[in-house]
Amino acid sequence: MDCASRTATWSGSTASTSRYAARRFSGSSGRTNGAGKTTTIEILEGYRPRNAGDVSVLGVDPAHPNRAWRNRIGLVLQECELSPHYTVRETLSMFSRYFESPTDVEAVVALVGLVDKAGDRVAQLSGGQKRRLDVGLGLVGDPELLFLDEPTTGLDPSARREMWEMMEGLRDAGKTILLTTHYMDEAEHLADRIIILRQGEIVAQGTSGELRDSLGDVTHIAFRVRTDARLDLLGMEADISAHLDGVLVRIASKSVQADLGRVLHWADGQALELADLEVVRPTLDDVFVELAEAPPEEVRGQ
Repeated sequence: MDCASRTATWSGSTASTSRYAARRFSGSSGRTNGAGKTTTIEILEGYRPRNAGDVSVLGVDPAHPNRAWRNRIGLVLQECELSPHYTVRETLSMFSRYFESPTDVEAVVALVGLVDKAGDRVAQLSGGQKRRLDVGLGLVGDPELLFLDEPTTGLDPSARREMWEMMEGLRDAGKTILLTTHYMDEAEHLADRIIILRQGEIVAQGTSGELRDSLGDVTHIAFRVRTDARLDLLGMEADISAHLDGVLVRIASKSVQADLGRVLHWADGQALELADLEVVRPTLDDVFVELAEAPPEEVRGQ
């Protein structure tokens, strides 16, 4: 899949994305509405026209699709209203007839974890089960490429975790997946490669490790101490803020073992207990916050 300077305009706003390619499991993320995730994926699906630029998905321009190309992709939209009167099995069977070489319906039912619900009507399914059925509809045509647009939005933590396990199974089965999500932990957990969008532009891309490393080799040491602690004796630069039951201390460290030793020595010297002591590596949330707070011209220069 290749996208070179695609441009789309909606509600007076313009989004443009420079060239990128996706293989296996890619995640497109942006936690704010208007980042351009859904616009991008709908252009790639041939669901939304673009105003300029070139796009190629499986060697075909999505703006000029043919039936053969449609048989090679699977779509899972943000929202999908299915007839509440059909059963899971009937719904999948009906949609499978649109494809030249569909996957066996019972195999799809098993793949999305709905074997026990195959005979239940859609109206009887929970929100998470309905979302699993949406994914099943995207898979029933046996696609080479599956688009998942925010598949876990609105699900409770348990249903979200079950969706993760199902998507991991699809990845392990060799499916190429493009996922959009608001959740950075979801992108980090599932995607082989992550693309972060801001106002319609790619501001960062790479593996989760590469994106975390973009913040530099900094790890944070954090802990709480009582309010009378002699922080001036710590002898290290630290961000210090008031906390309900003490003082929260956060230290940016490039030499964790040495700095942690200094902190423990300081605490022992004052007979202090370091509550909630933790050593934290940068997360994708940290990457996103830094990109979100940076001036637009600085982000474009990265």
